[in-house]
Amino acid sequence: MPPVPDAVLGGIILAAIALAAVIALVRVIGLRSFSKMTAFDFVITLATGSLLASAATTSDWPAFLKAVVAIAVLMGIQVALAFGRRRSRTITAVVDNDPLLLMRDGSFIDAAMAESRVSPGDVYAKLRGANIQAMSEVRAVVLETTGDISVLHGDRLEPELLTHVRGAEDIAGAASDDAKSASQKP
Repeated sequence: MPPVPDAVLGGIILAAIALAAVIALVRVIGLRSFSKMTAFDFVITLATGSLLASAATTSDWPAFLKAVVAIAVLMGIQVALAFGRRRSRTITAVVDNDPLLLMRDGSFIDAAMAESRVSPGDVYAKLRGANIQAMSEVRAVVLETTGDISVLHGDRLEPELLTHVRGAEDIAGAASDDAKSASQKP
């Protein structure tokens, strides 16, 4: 067979087999395989895409098999870490980043902005994307563990929504103290 048709046919066959293997792994492991819940999940998603491309473009079976096995191993590690994160705070602390409070009640938290290297322009873009009409609408802006920025807006903010967010501990504690003192008033 001439080299070009052989290469095209090989690419089609290997891509189809590799994609079928990834789909089978995702069906067994679950949709978490391609989530962006943690930075590690995001890295697995990128690595899987790269390995899938490698498997589809390889010219020999050993390299193809190595790429498919690498995908399976990475997804297996992801599952193991997900179970470990549920059972161990140590594993969670090692694998996960903490979300970071960047803005509270329409005001930037300068130390958090500097620490995260997020520019005010980035935050303003997210505020516009959240259809914020006035800074007084903004209750909180959080840099999530995945690098996404969440905008919480409205009339009020339940402190529970900022649980595990770095920089929000004092706010949640103050809101809890305010609620306690309000309930104790005659």
